[in-house]
Amino acid sequence: MLQEGKFTADGFNNRVTQLLGIRYPIIQAGMIWASGWRLAAAVSNAGGLGIIGAGSMYPAVLLEHIRKCKQATDKPFAVNLPLLYPDIEEHIAHIIAEKVPIVFTSAGNPKTWTARLKAQGITVVHVVSSAKFAKKCEDAGVDAVVAEGFEAGGHNGREETTTLCLIPAVRQAISIPLIAAGGIATGRAMYAMMAMGAEGVQIGSRFVCTPEASSHHAFKEAVVAANEGDTVVTLKKLTPVRMIKNQFYQKVEEAENSGAPVAVLEQLLGRARAKHGMFEGELQEGELEIGQVSSIIKKIIPAADVVKEVWTEFMNTAEAPFRY
Repeated sequence: MLQEGKFTADGFNNRVTQLLGIRYPIIQAGMIWASGWRLAAAVSNAGGLGIIGAGSMYPAVLLEHIRKCKQATDKPFAVNLPLLYPDIEEHIAHIIAEKVPIVFTSAGNPKTWTARLKAQGITVVHVVSSAKFAKKCEDAGVDAVVAEGFEAGGHNGREETTTLCLIPAVRQAISIPLIAAGGIATGRAMYAMMAMGAEGVQIGSRFVCTPEASSHHAFKEAVVAANEGDTVVTLKKLTPVRMIKNQFYQKVEEAENSGAPVAVLEQLLGRARAKHGMFEGELQEGELEIGQVSSIIKKIIPAADVVKEVWTEFMNTAEAPFRY
């Protein structure tokens, strides 16, 4: 059964849309090297929630993106903030000074910053990969949780729980609003997540394949060309990450199969490997982070069209869920 709320062609009125001040419960993920101000503004202007991905930004760069996003949209937008990244204090200072309304935190303990952000009137959403950590987030005072399944691109949870299993478990564990992520690129998938207890969806890979995404066009084309089985989760000794198989992945696989220690894997990963692949378009030696759902993404279209297509298909599915 869908969570309580009223939805029409003009939008959805439920806890997530009320909390975030948006028309549709569709959130664009804050992906490194893809989620700059252009993408965030485009999604927010289309009625969803756009997110600036701070994980690939120095503080001065993040400040520039926040200011440009404020100029490009009068709608709410957010910043995604991995808590383990350096310069976190400067990031927080810029977010507060610029009055960013919403922050999505990840990769760290939500207790560390939630109270400070909320004291400034900022809505805080934290990303988790298990029901256990979702409950800890609720206890830490976050306003909502994103539960991200193992299908997702980029850094992944060690629990290896798929979205289909994760969402019902998290729904049982918490009472605050729940946003589903991982393997979602269509309105039908959105409907399925809502039926299992989510009140919104966060979409990453589908928004990579938009003109507004700051990632390299060659990377976008590689995502469109991806087939089933072309992504894999690797680097589990460091931090699990889902990427497209390429020459870099093959080197990692060979090292892991030979029992290479963490230090060797760190040296192989080196610096700026993700930037080299996703931002600079080096498709063989770069790290190409993307989700399993890439296999059904077959075109590059504007971000506003992605929002429209997802919402329209969601509405059509709600009217006749078993019609194909």
